[in-house]
Amino acid sequence: MIIRSRAPLRLGLAGGGTDLSPFCDEYGGVVLNVTINMFAYCTIETTDGDTITFEAKDMQVTESINHDQELAPGEIDSPLKLHLGVYRRIRKMYGELPSAFKMTTYNEASVGSGLGGSSTMVVAILKAYVEWLNLPLGEYDIAHLAWEIERKDLGLAGGKQDQYAATFGGFNFIEFEANDKVIVNPLRIKNWIRNELEDSLVLFYTGKSRESANIINQQIKAVQDDDKKLRALLELKNVAYQMKEAVLVGDFKKFGEALNQGWAAKKTTADVISNPMLEEIYDAVIDAGGIAGKLSGAGGGGFFMFYVNPAKRLDVIRALERFEGKIVTTQFFKDGTLGWKIQ
Repeated sequence: MIIRSRAPLRLGLAGGGTDLSPFCDEYGGVVLNVTINMFAYCTIETTDGDTITFEAKDMQVTESINHDQELAPGEIDSPLKLHLGVYRRIRKMYGELPSAFKMTTYNEASVGSGLGGSSTMVVAILKAYVEWLNLPLGEYDIAHLAWEIERKDLGLAGGKQDQYAATFGGFNFIEFEANDKVIVNPLRIKNWIRNELEDSLVLFYTGKSRESANIINQQIKAVQDDDKKLRALLELKNVAYQMKEAVLVGDFKKFGEALNQGWAAKKTTADVISNPMLEEIYDAVIDAGGIAGKLSGAGGGGFFMFYVNPAKRLDVIRALERFEGKIVTTQFFKDGTLGWKIQ
């Protein structure tokens, strides 16, 4: 039997950072994001014998364990810790799996790209297990379990938005409250607004991946120790509400203003979110007629998302061509994670 799954990557439009504890526990966090047609993929092929093999094609890494091998938390020190972490949790919750298997994965976003790649991969892997084992897990269950595996089981720093974006898909305004309560509000965006936003966004991969843990730890610490950074996080929350309203009614002027306002606030929440190279790229885009921009994700590198007048899109692209990096063409994607079986 072959089981396949995929989960979409996301663009963080506003509110990123407010989904981190303890900020969201004390003040409530809100994030506006949208999934795009770039994916994390997972395939499970059931096999005979006693060997379970995990292969990450994008990382060019393969690891095998015995079918009856139980993994203690401290044993998961591997480039494939996401794969092993999900396997360990599924086995812990549902017992020994019905057969050995080979799992093959591929992520269209490189590590540190700012598109939520790690969490999206966890969601895709979980969805493959759900499809294979007919597990009674709905969308909220999958997203919460993915978050628990990353943050609690594996101890990886980060927020909550990526798991829910990848699971639900589309435009979502997501609220994060105390006691791990999450409310996903799907937004019904009119086609003309969706089309205009798609034509107005330019994605530029800076070619510089970054380790988000340092940025995230600064933002976590800010809640207790830094009034300026705390005020910036509160401003990010306010901007998310503004941008939601702008997207729903098609107020593109307000959208651009909110994007720039959010980027300014974001840079205040941690010292390493921007740098001279990133500021040079941003300034070049604005000089070429761009309206606004921000880094997707924690910051420090990865994907820059620029909002431009579609009539000046080519001018912006030409301005970006003098920098190292890559312009990526993408579209919004309305569905969340999907899984299917091939008998």
